[in-house]
Amino acid sequence: MTATMLVDVDHLLADPVYDPGRCSIGFHPLHQYPAIAAYGMLLIWPKLRVAAIGFLTHMVLDSVDCVWMHYEN
Repeated sequence: MTATMLVDVDHLLADPVYDPGRCSIGFHPLHQYPAIAAYGMLLIWPKLRVAAIGFLTHMVLDSVDCVWMHYEN
């Protein structure tokens, strides 16, 4: 499940790579809504279920971060 954090490799495609005020949900390719839906569909296959839970947990945590950034401003 820890390996699913490699989904953040898509941050390397952004310019600048790190922007503290940017919400990753909806911005980075592997954080787009169609990708998140695909992670949800991975729950169907038992062998991929642990990875799917890891990906979805990652997206939920990134979403919480986006909400916190919104309320800080």
